[in-house]
Amino acid sequence: MAAVLDATGLGKRYALRRWGLRNCSFAVPAGRVVALVGANGSGKSTLLRLAAGLTRPTEGVVRVDGVPTYRRDALSRVAYVGQTKPLYPGFTVAEMVRFGTVTNPAFDKRGTLERLRGLGIPLDRTVSRLSGGQRTQVAIALALGKRADVVLLDEPMADLDPLARPALLGELMATVEERACTVLLSSHVLTELTDVCDSLLLMNEGALQVSGLIDDLIAGHRLLVGPVEAYSDPGRVGAHAVVSARTTERQATVLVEWSDAPIDPRWVVHPVTLTDVVLGYLRSPDATIAARPRQVPA
Repeated sequence: MAAVLDATGLGKRYALRRWGLRNCSFAVPAGRVVALVGANGSGKSTLLRLAAGLTRPTEGVVRVDGVPTYRRDALSRVAYVGQTKPLYPGFTVAEMVRFGTVTNPAFDKRGTLERLRGLGIPLDRTVSRLSGGQRTQVAIALALGKRADVVLLDEPMADLDPLARPALLGELMATVEERACTVLLSSHVLTELTDVCDSLLLMNEGALQVSGLIDDLIAGHRLLVGPVEAYSDPGRVGAHAVVSARTTERQATVLVEWSDAPIDPRWVVHPVTLTDVVLGYLRSPDATIAARPRQVPA
């Protein structure tokens, strides 16, 4: 399946020659919901802004349907909601919807108004008088109303209450199913991402460290717990490559890339969650899945 969003050698350098992102390459086909995760300062927001065409890369390129995102003809194909949820504070909600209709020829005005009414957001209230959660809902409604091929959301759930979060995730899944669009979703709440995202891009220290389908990544890793003397090689446990390890005087807990190779019976093998995989790689910035293509497969 052809990629709707892809990057090749993507990098962004800021002042004082500091790189916010470097040598980032990936490909995502249509219809995926991708979790973009990593620690603060890992390059997530930089990647999203480059993908939205809001800033030009210092090196490399990111494309939507083969078109570099900084080109004007790519603008209609991408919708973006940043952490600051930029809206005009003096506009009413209805005026924001009208603005979206005027500036985007394919804008779904009726669907956007229905969604906002369903959320109980007053259309005649100015943006400046909305709560943080309401502003987030308006920004996301406008982004989805654009009917773009790629929807980029940077920490969209940070301002939402516990009831609004699953509703938003459910709507994203319905939107993907209806339009076969691709959603790239940045968040620190890994448990929520597991329920809605099918793919993962893991950023670490300005680089793309891991990418792939979440089910494949979970199936391809295990947690091993055993006596510390069984952990004699810090790079491997038998034929299994070590991602990260934690040890005490008596016990070792090791995240490994799993295969069908036999394992020392002193180790107890446990299945992993998405959180286990993400935290394991974040603890080891140099660990990668180098033997596998850095691509979110079809």
